[in-house]
Amino acid sequence: MKNITLLGSTGSIGQNTLKVIENNPDKLKLFAIAANSNIELLAEQAHKFKCKYVVCHENYKKELSAKIPSFTKILTGIEGMIEISTHKEADIVLCAVVGTAGLKPVLEAIRAKKEIALASKEILVMAGEIVMDEVRKNGVKMLPVDSEHNAIFQCLEGRKETDIQKIILTASGGAFRKNTIQEMSEATYKDALAHPTWNMGPKVTLDSATLMNKALEIVEAHWLFNMPAERIDVVIHPQSIIHSMVEFIDGTILAQMSVTDMKFPIQYALLYPEKRGGLGTLSLPKIENLTFETPDRKKYPSLNFAYESIRKGGTMAAVMNAANEVAVEKFGKGLIKLPGIWNIIEKTMSAHKTIKHPTLEQIIEADSWARIKAETMC
Repeated sequence: MKNITLLGSTGSIGQNTLKVIENNPDKLKLFAIAANSNIELLAEQAHKFKCKYVVCHENYKKELSAKIPSFTKILTGIEGMIEISTHKEADIVLCAVVGTAGLKPVLEAIRAKKEIALASKEILVMAGEIVMDEVRKNGVKMLPVDSEHNAIFQCLEGRKETDIQKIILTASGGAFRKNTIQEMSEATYKDALAHPTWNMGPKVTLDSATLMNKALEIVEAHWLFNMPAERIDVVIHPQSIIHSMVEFIDGTILAQMSVTDMKFPIQYALLYPEKRGGLGTLSLPKIENLTFETPDRKKYPSLNFAYESIRKGGTMAAVMNAANEVAVEKFGKGLIKLPGIWNIIEKTMSAHKTIKHPTLEQIIEADSWARIKAETMC
């Protein structure tokens, strides 16, 4: 039986994780959960899974205390997430927190020698060098939950690093795959959230529309698999059946395929190395076609930002991520057009002087600097 600490329990990944735990009661038990402000759902989850700990924002502690079981202890903020992530009873920490709030809890969990199931891209984008150094130093497993990185992880099992030619990340193309640059410039926030294949939260869905999600995944793959930028490719695959691929030095390509359901990579990460059924299977004749396209980097400059951030290293990827978060918020409020997201990211990155091999404090300072800088831009 594995005890799970779940950071980000009320989001899309969090709710799918709870379904996986519920479907595997003989193997998985929910120990503790954390969310920010969705108190009703957080309380409902605490009751249903009989959690020992619940973490919320300090402002909601009083409201939550009136709704949860008497045996459940309430903690708050980053310190609360660190406590449930390093607790002696926790075996696996699944981090599905959107943004940077999960960085310190994950680092402390690694130092406490917990297995990590990682769904939060920002952690490796911001501090990949520090995080992966700690993973190696403490001998813990870092199991990717992103469907793309989970697919690569599966394709690489039992393979030598010298066998690998390149990693190929697949992208659905998001809401604007068939739109021109001009049409995209007139797109609304609602248009951007109309994802053709995946059901995700608003931030990830919007990042998918700009391919910024794939940019973050390029950086994440660089750190997870120790792969240089020039050996990480992206292809548009609208059907989202092949979740990613690995090309080997003999010219063969290994692809991982499944139904488009996030419960697959979540279950694989939580039960690793065991595989289980119960999630459905593909009917290849019904699929009929699998198609691939080369992404247009003029239409989607996000990919260029990712490769640049890897080449420059240090704090640049953290700056890219922070600028994107600010720009996405501006677009959501109607303050900028969709291409304004890329303009803000590019200008912020251009204004930043990279710090090589930064400390965690320097990364957080760079993140704060980028947010302030991006706020002044349009």
